Amino acid sequence: MGEVFQGTSVLAMDAKGRTAVPTRFRETLAQQCGGQLTLVKSPEGCLKLYPQPIWLELRSRLLALPQDAAAWRRFLLGSAQDVELDSAGRFLIAPELRSFAKLQRDLKFMGVGSHFELWDAQVHADHEAATMASAMPASIAELNF
Repeated sequence: MGEVFQGTSVLAMDAKGRTAVPTRFRETLAQQCGGQLTLVKSPEGCLKLYPQPIWLELRSRLLALPQDAAAWRRFLLGSAQDVELDSAGRFLIAPELRSFAKLQRDLKFMGVGSHFELWDAQVHADHEAATMASAMPASIAELNF
């Protein structure tokens, strides 16, 4: 599976739509994918940021799905955009992806296993509040959290 990313950082996005990968992940991403990443819309309303080798594996699996998955395949593949980290560890988020995820200036950058999620800070706060108000799935509760 490779590196497991975890933790949350609060970041700023500049007026051009650029944000930076938190410093603690940059070396691993340089080794794992040469700073080559892919941004994809998430059905949850955030963006997912995949190291390119992880994305390419997921993309292959998407392409192999039957026709009944065509709409979701279109949603995911149609939104995928390759990005590259610059020398300052920044990448550009395209306007259509910023609009989809309602990204403003303050972002939450979250490591969630093999990839990252990018949330608008307020959208994430609302999503988290809704999660906390819902019943915890038995599969999580059984972990004694």
